[in-house]
Parts: sequence; structure tokens; C-alpha cells
Amino acid sequence: MRDHAWTRAMPGVFVLLWSTGFIGAKYGLPYIEPFTFLVLRFVIVVALLGVAIGIARAPWPRDPGLILHLSVSGLLVHAIYLGGVFSAIRHGVPSGLVALVAGLQPLLTAAVVGPLLGERVGGKQWLGLTLGLVGVAMVLSTRLTGLGFDTFGWDGMAFAIAALVGITAGTLYQKRFCTGMDLRTGTMVQYLAALAAVAPAAFALETMEIRWTLPFVLALAWLVLVLSLGAISLLMTLIRLGEAAKVASFFYLVPPMTAILAFLLFDEALTPLALAGMAATAVGVALVVRQK
Repeated sequence: MRDHAWTRAMPGVFVLLWSTGFIGAKYGLPYIEPFTFLVLRFVIVVALLGVAIGIARAPWPRDPGLILHLSVSGLLVHAIYLGGVFSAIRHGVPSGLVALVAGLQPLLTAAVVGPLLGERVGGKQWLGLTLGLVGVAMVLSTRLTGLGFDTFGWDGMAFAIAALVGITAGTLYQKRFCTGMDLRTGTMVQYLAALAAVAPAAFALETMEIRWTLPFVLALAWLVLVLSLGAISLLMTLIRLGEAAKVASFFYLVPPMTAILAFLLFDEALTPLALAGMAATAVGVALVVRQK
């Protein structure tokens, strides 16, 4: 009974935790460059996972093919997605706009899930996906009003688009090739692959200087413990248990939840249009995840 209740609660917990990622990045990036931030974050995550794996004596993957698939998934979800999000914000793209670009993921996933995974997306699900995207746009519209493209340019948008491609391809790849992994050691392989990718970028492109302030330390701790360990574990579990299009639809709820958190933490206004958008998003996701 408890397992069933937890399974039903997982999507909501995942959305809540994942939504804090943009806030954590916004807090931390003034004190560190994006790839250096990811290197430090991944090193700490790998160390913590190593301790947990040693205590639990978790089994390591032995199949070279699975190790390769885990590495590719890690590069897409951790290196490309997070690198794109952090770099876009660092280049001046508002977190709301980054979230809106990433909000295209459910539609992009639905468009390719049939040919790749053989999953059928029905008419009501397409309606829900479209309604969810409209809702996300409504939530973020007031935060992006008057935004000038010249404040961040194409380089910043390129990073945001790379993040979209990374998380979309990563979730599909995870569903197709990596569902049989042990969550602990499989995640370790994924983070090691991502670290191997972002570390050279940090050394080559950044100064790697860090301003050790309390806000930065708190943001780093939150992103490591809550996002890199908690939310990612939930995402991998949801991918294993559900259809790719349904799991992707949960990302529609991230911008509305982020707006709610910003209202609670920073006293940012919630307009009637934003509230209506939240309702539309919730209805859209419900149409996607409901049983056929």
C-alpha cells in the first residue's frame, strides 16, 4: 500500500524538486562560471554516490554495451542539458525563457516517441500536450513582457535550445536503452561520463574561479543533494515505470511550480493570466497521463 502511494506521489515530488533547479542556478551562477559549477557539482555527487555504493555494495554494470548506453544518457541529461541551462542563464537569458524553451520537450518527445519507442500518442494526449504548452506560455508571458532579444543574443538562445535537445534525447535514450540499470551504480556511470565531458570545457573556456559565499554554498548544496541525487533518481524511476510521452508531460508543470516558488520566496506577482495558465497546464498534463 505504501509503495503504491509513493508511486502515485512521485510525479508531484519530482516536479517540486526539479522546479527548484532554476532558482538554485540563479543563486549560484553569480559566483562561478557554468562549466566550473557543473564540475564542482559532479565531483561532489560522484564522491557521495561512491560512499553510498560502497556501503550498499551495489552491483556494477558488467555489460560493456550497457555502460556505453549509460554514458551516452549521462552526457545528454547531465552534460548537455545542465550545461545548456547554466550557460544560457549565464549569457543573460532569463530563467523564465529558458524554462519556456525547455517546455517544448513534451511536444518534441511526442513527435518522435512513436518511431523510436513504438509508443502511440492518442488524440486526447496531443490535445493535452498542446494545452500544456499554451498554459506554460501564459504562466511565463508576464515575466517575459518587454524582454529585448538584444540583451542575450543568439549564443544564449543556442545554449537553451541545446538544453532542450539534451533533455529530450536523454529521456528517450534512457527509456530505450537504460531501464535495466541499478539506480546507484548506473547513475554513477552517468555522472562520470558527464564529468569527463564538462571538465575539459571548464579548463579550456573558463577561469575556474569561485567566490565562496554563503548563497553559493547553499545553492551548491541544494543542487547536489536535492537535484543531482533526489530529483534525478526520481526522473530515472519515472522513466522506467512510465511511457516516455507521459513522463515528459510532467515537465510542463515545472514553470508553473517555479512561478509559485518565486511568489513564495521572492514575493513575485502571480497575475490572473498566470493562474489561468497554471490551470490550463494542469488540465493538459491530466489529459496526457490519464489511462486510455
